[in-house]
Amino acid sequence: MNEAAGGDSKMTERNDLLASIAHSIRTYREGEIPPPTPAHVDRWASQFSPDQQLPFLREFDHVIRHSFVESSDVVTFFDELLPHTNLVGSNPAAYWAASNFLRIQQDGQSQKHMTALLGERLKAQFNLDIAKCGSANGDFIYLDDVLFSGNRIASDLEKWIANDAPKKAVVQIILIAFHTGGQYYLSSKRLKKAIADSKKDITVNFWRILEVQNQAYWKYTSDVLWPSSIPAIPEVQAYVASEQRYPHQLRQPGGKTMFFSSEEGRQVLEQEFLIAGVKIRGKIANPKSVLRPLGFSMFGVGFGSLIATYRNCPNNCPLALWWGDPDAKTGPFSWYPLLPRKTYASAENVFGKPDDF
Repeated sequence: MNEAAGGDSKMTERNDLLASIAHSIRTYREGEIPPPTPAHVDRWASQFSPDQQLPFLREFDHVIRHSFVESSDVVTFFDELLPHTNLVGSNPAAYWAASNFLRIQQDGQSQKHMTALLGERLKAQFNLDIAKCGSANGDFIYLDDVLFSGNRIASDLEKWIANDAPKKAVVQIILIAFHTGGQYYLSSKRLKKAIADSKKDITVNFWRILEVQNQAYWKYTSDVLWPSSIPAIPEVQAYVASEQRYPHQLRQPGGKTMFFSSEEGRQVLEQEFLIAGVKIRGKIANPKSVLRPLGFSMFGVGFGSLIATYRNCPNNCPLALWWGDPDAKTGPFSWYPLLPRKTYASAENVFGKPDDF
């Protein structure tokens, strides 16, 4: 193949990947922002290392097809969960009619949205009005989208357990996804202590579509970005060396995971998102420690989540996915985001609080 033909082939592949990624995220914040196009994806991808953009797009296309959650995924999950005998027993309509839906989220709108969506499915399947559900003997239902560190759900439920929960209760936590490190921290530490302190008899169960491995003990088979090496770029090396309180633990290559196509592809994403995140962080005067290249976290180079939903992109994902202002030419926001996020305080303010920190 001559050089020109090879160039044409790569351009065709790039265009196909841009179109595929745009299609995968087509429902992102639908009705709130313009629909993503291949040109939008191309503008974002062009900010990464020129010689790595095609391998990066190959792997990102593979990952986003598995990690982006559409509203139809949630509807399917609810439709399968509502009659699930392990949850509701032999009479699902009676179970849901008696259930008490908690509306106790202190930050954000995800619980309100998820409750409304489940209410639509209850109406469709059992002709139940969710506003009229509830009884003294029913389970308590806590709905949310994605659990990252577990702190947000912990704060909500600790307050409820201490002040409002009955002496005996069953709490069903229903989520799109949870990260195993956060789920362990929530259930085995925060909620366990809150229940013990309250001297109440409270059982907590979890239901989810996706379970994302991110515990340090299992880092070699983690489902988050967890670099196995640090790029030989002075700015990146200096940043990693500066994080001494909770330094990054290198991942041993080769573990089997849920999202990545290969170890080689995984490493391209990890390296490129890390380089870009350090670049973004370097634009900010006095950035907070939790603002790490691979997403809000107290540890290492960042949380590294790859889960985004049709509603929003969590700031526990790599900065290079969501940070920036499309119109900014200079300054801290001069990065073009693929998935511009909305926060609790403002639809366009990318700072906000960590989603689940």
